[in-house]
Amino acid sequence: MLTERNKQFSEVVNLINQARFNALKSVNTDLINLYWEIGKYINEKIENSQWGQGVIEELAEYISKAEPELRGFSDKNLYRMKKFYEIYRNFPILSPLVRELSWTHNLIIFSRSKSIEEMEFYLRLSIKETYGKRELERQISTGIYERTMLGNKALPLAVKNKFPSALNNFKDSYSFEFLKLPAEHSESDLQKGLLKQFKDFILEIGKDFLFIGEEYRVQVGNSDFYIDLLFYHRGLQCLVAFELKADKFKPEHLGQLNFYLEALDRDVKKPNENPSIGILLCKDKDSEVVEYALSRTLQPTMIAEYKIQLPDKKLLQQKLHELFKEN
Repeated sequence: MLTERNKQFSEVVNLINQARFNALKSVNTDLINLYWEIGKYINEKIENSQWGQGVIEELAEYISKAEPELRGFSDKNLYRMKKFYEIYRNFPILSPLVRELSWTHNLIIFSRSKSIEEMEFYLRLSIKETYGKRELERQISTGIYERTMLGNKALPLAVKNKFPSALNNFKDSYSFEFLKLPAEHSESDLQKGLLKQFKDFILEIGKDFLFIGEEYRVQVGNSDFYIDLLFYHRGLQCLVAFELKADKFKPEHLGQLNFYLEALDRDVKKPNENPSIGILLCKDKDSEVVEYALSRTLQPTMIAEYKIQLPDKKLLQQKLHELFKEN
């Protein structure tokens, strides 16, 4: 009886928490709407030559004197509201997205992004992954937008054909700067580090990845084989095997990974699940060697680099710019 009563009480608590969440979400939406309207008002006054640029400072001073208890309406914040409106006013498709995030998240995104495409990417990713402020800042600092776009370009045909929705789920390179590994390290060091810093690892690969196990055993004939890290991807509904190599990619690495995928599909995959995907994480790779190695494989496998230091974001931006020029 007590257990049943506690269950009923728990349902009431859930109702309270849901109401509190909805109230907070409503307050946030109202706040973003307010900043949008203020930005719009200031922009229109300046565009119509009714106000000069210096009027914003005058407005901030007026607000502070007329309503001393109000916070967040300094001249700097008023300029940000104006910029916020100016950036998104011609992109109505993004209007609902900015209202799902806090003002702090919006500030980070539109102040650190170089294009509207990059802003849209971070808006959608922040909503999907429910990033906190630090998580979002880390992702921008590691160039996750550039790395994901480059990863989309590098997706092998075998992956594209079997997984049309795979875009934005994988990267061309992964940043493991949080491991603080020395330049010379072993695959065991890498694996132990990723498991020890598992929260950061999931942040890097995406929250749709559900961890199944390390050194996951598959038995073929009378022999046992061990997959470094095995995940399940909720969105793609398939097993994802990660193999770690603490050296440069070699074509023979691919045969081992393809063997593991065959074993997973035959003996582990459930009938309702999609074919398994393999990701070979190497310390370095030669793009031409990778292209040759993947050209005839029918298995959905990918070759990606991992970096133990923060990537050079300018170099990533340059690579992405060159990619867009080619297209």
